[in-house]
Amino acid sequence: MARPNPEEPTLFELSVEEAKAIGRQGLAHPSTKPVITGGIVGGVAAAILPVVTWPIGLAAGAVFALVMRVKR
Repeated sequence: MARPNPEEPTLFELSVEEAKAIGRQGLAHPSTKPVITGGIVGGVAAAILPVVTWPIGLAAGAVFALVMRVKR
């Protein structure tokens, strides 16, 4: 399926740029704290659920928070 506007960056490209900016700026970046919070929530949820291990939950929570932050 062709993208309607090929000049516009995709969600993946925006997420990669945001992750790079977080890596460069550290805690000074405005997206760092929500992504860390999402990772913590994911890790706690994974600790409660018997199906998922905490590292997977941690990563999933951080990625989810990053994507939600980029979509806004």
